[in-house]
Amino acid sequence: MAKKYTRRYGYQRKLTLPVFLGAVLLVVGLIVFLLSLGGLSDTTPVAQSDADNSIDKQAFIAEIVPVAKEMQASHGIMPSIILAQAILESDWGTSELSAKYNNLFGIKSFSSNDHSVKLETKEYKDGKWETIKANFKVYASWSDCIRDHTLLFVQGVDWDPYLYQGVLLADDYQTAAKALQVAGYATDPGYAEKLVSLIKEYNLDQYDQ
Repeated sequence: MAKKYTRRYGYQRKLTLPVFLGAVLLVVGLIVFLLSLGGLSDTTPVAQSDADNSIDKQAFIAEIVPVAKEMQASHGIMPSIILAQAILESDWGTSELSAKYNNLFGIKSFSSNDHSVKLETKEYKDGKWETIKANFKVYASWSDCIRDHTLLFVQGVDWDPYLYQGVLLADDYQTAAKALQVAGYATDPGYAEKLVSLIKEYNLDQYDQ
C-alpha cells in the first residue's frame, strides 16, 4: 500500500506543476495588461492638453488678425510680422506685460506723458543676457497697442524717422524680419530667425494675401 501511495503522490505533483506555472503566467499577463491601461490613461490628458493649447493659440491669432489686416490696409505692414512679433514678445498673450497692461510688443516708454509701468526685462548686451528694469507703455486694449506699434514703424523715432522703412517696404516677411533686426527693434541676435520660424510654423503668411 505504501508503494501505491508514493506513486499516486508523484502523479499528482506532475499535474500540479503545470497548473502552478499557468497561474503565474496568468497573473503576470494581468499585471502587464493593467500597466498598459495605466500608460494609456497617463497619455490621454497630455494629448488633451496639447489640443487645448493649440485651440488657445488659434484663438489668440484670430483675435488680433482683424486689426493686423486693418494696419496692412492703412499702412502696408504685413500681418504676418505683426502676428509673429505679438506671439514672440508676449508669449501668446500670457506675459505680465501683455495680460495686465495690453502691451503685446514690449514697447518701451520714453515720455513722461505716457501711461507706463516699470518692469524687469532681459536684453542681450556684450555677448550675454542681462536683466534690467525699463518703463513700458500701458494700453487700454491689444488693438490700441497694435495701432501704436504700426505707427512706430510709420513715424520712426525722434532720432531717425525712417528707421523702420525697410519693414514697411519689404516684399516678403523674411526681408521684413531682417529689416526689424537691422533697425535694432530687439537686442536678441536671433530675433529675425525666430520671427520667420513662427510665421512658417503657424502659416501666418496666409494673412498677408
